[in-house]
Amino acid sequence: MRHVISALVMNQPGVLAHISGMLASRAFNIDSLAVGATENPELSRMTFVVKGDDRVLDQVRKQLEKIITVVKVIDFSGPGQSIVERDLMLIKVSTEGGRRSEIRELTEIFRAKIVDVGPSHVMIEISGQERKVEAFIDAMRPFGILEMVRTGRIALLRSEPEAEDMPEEPAQSTEIPPGATV
Repeated sequence: MRHVISALVMNQPGVLAHISGMLASRAFNIDSLAVGATENPELSRMTFVVKGDDRVLDQVRKQLEKIITVVKVIDFSGPGQSIVERDLMLIKVSTEGGRRSEIRELTEIFRAKIVDVGPSHVMIEISGQERKVEAFIDAMRPFGILEMVRTGRIALLRSEPEAEDMPEEPAQSTEIPPGATV
């Protein structure tokens, strides 16, 4: 089973090496890894994807929680967890053979964007769920992928609206006020 795990860690040198070493020592391959700042400048969030059964992953979670620099661990793949997860990719695709307009069309269909144009290639940025990014890669293969780089997965728990926060009636008007921009 695929597990998306998030560890809130202190911003200290060696934390990434310590955690990845702990996972490697238990024979876990990290399929995806992303580390970045949080709303608190003293903390970073590490989000990684690993594969394994629930029993073994529970042991890894417990080991992570024992590390002094780890503040909190969340297995986003747990029961009842609803998450938003995204990957980001830059991909350089050949435009040889005059197929630039086809590439541009596919880019628009996938809600990606062209971020650089060269004489014989375009560079495209795309973000979304893993399956969307994988489908885009498959769509670009016939054109010739020159280079590609992906971030690791990032994820956050969805907020669950409480019954008292829910509106009793739907909004009456969906009109855009004059002068408003969309």
